[in-house]
Amino acid sequence: MTAVTNSPEPSDRYRIEPTVWQALKSPKLLTREVLAGLVVALALIPEAIAFSIIAGVDPRLGLFSSFIMAVSIAFLGGRPAMITAATGAIALVIAPVARDHGVEYFIATVILAGGIQIVMALFGVAKLMRFIPRSVMVGFVNALAILIFTSQFPQLIGVPWMVYPLVAVGLVIMYVMPRFTKVVPAPLVSIVLVTAAAVVWSINVPTVGDQGDLPDALPTLFLPNVPVTWETLQIIGPFALAMAIVGLLESLLTAKLVDDITDTRSRKTREALGQGGANILSGLFGGMGGCAMIGQTMINVKASGARTRISTFLAGVFLLILVLVLGDVVAIIPMAALVAVMIVVSIATFDWHSIKISTIKTLPKSEMFVMLSTVVVTVWTHNLAIGVGVGVVVAMVMFARRVAHFTTVTREMVTDESGDEHDGEPAGTVRYTVVGELFFASSNDLTTQFEYSKDPQNVVIDLSSSHVWDASTVVALDAIETKYARYGKTVTFEGMNAATTAFHTRLTGELGSGV
Repeated sequence: MTAVTNSPEPSDRYRIEPTVWQALKSPKLLTREVLAGLVVALALIPEAIAFSIIAGVDPRLGLFSSFIMAVSIAFLGGRPAMITAATGAIALVIAPVARDHGVEYFIATVILAGGIQIVMALFGVAKLMRFIPRSVMVGFVNALAILIFTSQFPQLIGVPWMVYPLVAVGLVIMYVMPRFTKVVPAPLVSIVLVTAAAVVWSINVPTVGDQGDLPDALPTLFLPNVPVTWETLQIIGPFALAMAIVGLLESLLTAKLVDDITDTRSRKTREALGQGGANILSGLFGGMGGCAMIGQTMINVKASGARTRISTFLAGVFLLILVLVLGDVVAIIPMAALVAVMIVVSIATFDWHSIKISTIKTLPKSEMFVMLSTVVVTVWTHNLAIGVGVGVVVAMVMFARRVAHFTTVTREMVTDESGDEHDGEPAGTVRYTVVGELFFASSNDLTTQFEYSKDPQNVVIDLSSSHVWDASTVVALDAIETKYARYGKTVTFEGMNAATTAFHTRLTGELGSGV
């Protein structure tokens, strides 16, 4: 009897459970999603205010942007439970626009960036994620954890000494409570208890209200009053393109990270489209734009256990309610409570296995170097996109170096039956067998592997165990023929596969011999 296995339908590959409908029918799951959204909303408020200050705009722009993007991405995005809001990376990229040209151009830049992201998504930019090696991903995660941790320093240096006991209490609560119950997210309990302690004992420490004014009205439609001219495009275009690239890179990397944590698969192209749509909506309502927030996503997915779009949607809704209706209550939350949450997130985010002695001993040095390069550049520039870009380039170079050493050339003399000599050279044929992939890194030294003056009249180069990948190799093969021709010798290439034959035939003799 033959067992028959049914392969999943294409739509099932992206089915993530629990679904929204399943969560709505389960009081336990729904409670978890609601409370997770509340925790994220509390963490978003000081972050959004801080990022607004970095961008040089009113804090309301950051708060409105976080609300609009969180709500819209819950419907438009391709990765359930991922949090999108105003971010520091985006703030850093477009801050010069607000400083040099004003808020109107700033908002126009956000809207244009959203449009560019949609175009990039339609052209399949999400598929490029497959070219990011695991070592770069590990470096990305570790750098993120370090940045999350170091971003708390302003709230820990030069502050009243009572901040430190409050942070310590918050950390103890978050590490001890999950051992007894996980019904209520530990970060939420920590924030409530630390706030209560600060209020009851009148502890004078920095609060959320000290970070900036909270809005008191709903966001309204905002159309930037900028001239639709080529000059305007020259001003905002470069910043919009940079914002689009940085935003998509961070968002798609975050989506992949959540995929790994939850063992599920998200729709990356839909996520890229959703990010573009969310940025356009953010700009149209006077927001500063943003992208996926890795720290808050980790709070939502890892610390609080959320898995559906409900938590993302409610994070935005709770954010609006907190700043508009409960602004006075939110304002008294000690920053120490939120710092404790972010420290726990940074510790949970870091890939501790990557720095174990056993891992360091077994992992290839090139992989470790790629990971460290990503971490160092990211932490140094405070830009995850630049760090990942450098990491990918380093990985490419290391891979090319490693593959280049796998190419070997062996020489074998084939003489005729008489063993006679011809013009002082051994009669017969010499055969060279090339094994390995031939591309720019491996083919550059290919011409040095042959004995042009000593070889007999006929030279056979066997390429049956290799493949020609680029024009550099064709030039190298042409150079070998040219060198042998100088000695009046004939070169025959054998064993080329169909793709190599077609590629070589099309380019040979057209690029110059290089000698």
